[in-house]
Amino acid sequence: MTETHLISTLTTGRYLVEPGLEVGAPLLVGFHGYGQRAEELLDELRRIPGAQAWTLVAIQALHRFYSAKTREVVGSWMTSLDRDQAIDDNLAYVACVVAELRRTKGQGRLVFAGFSQGAAMAWRAAARCGPCDGLVVLGGDLPQDVAEAPELILPPLLLGRGDQDPFYSAPQLKQDLATLGARGFEAEVVRYAGGHTWDPAFLQAVGRFLARVQG
Repeated sequence: MTETHLISTLTTGRYLVEPGLEVGAPLLVGFHGYGQRAEELLDELRRIPGAQAWTLVAIQALHRFYSAKTREVVGSWMTSLDRDQAIDDNLAYVACVVAELRRTKGQGRLVFAGFSQGAAMAWRAAARCGPCDGLVVLGGDLPQDVAEAPELILPPLLLGRGDQDPFYSAPQLKQDLATLGARGFEAEVVRYAGGHTWDPAFLQAVGRFLARVQG
């Protein structure tokens, strides 16, 4: 009979940091989607109104591969294989990044943001790598392990979905909101005419959300 064993090993992560205009600027830490790079996410974060007041951070997924279309090195946060261990590995990685940012960039406000597959990472980071001051999620659902966590603490929430998004359906968003409501959380929701993208309407809403978090 074949035996399956898991063993922990070290791997090197990569994240991009664009400092804010002032020392001690608040931190906006983001997670890209499947088959994307940290550079792509950072480009989107830069488009947020008022983003220059924040230190922008884009974390690259540990699982890298070559894009079949562009041959660029892109990333994925996990697959279904050994999923629970991958979640733990990713959260340990994020916790290390946050600790290093706190050491080098100060103790200012912290907001997590995630797009598509990176949305699940943002949910998990907010629930398990906090405390944090806000969570921005676009085009991705609430993961079951967060929804069913025995003790769940979440910051103010901003969720976004385009009405033409083929990956994050309207029924799934409705279910996520119901699940959050049952746990005592209320989210601000932005619905816009568009697809699975960082739409200008959503970026404007993120800018307003960050301004409120910043105080």
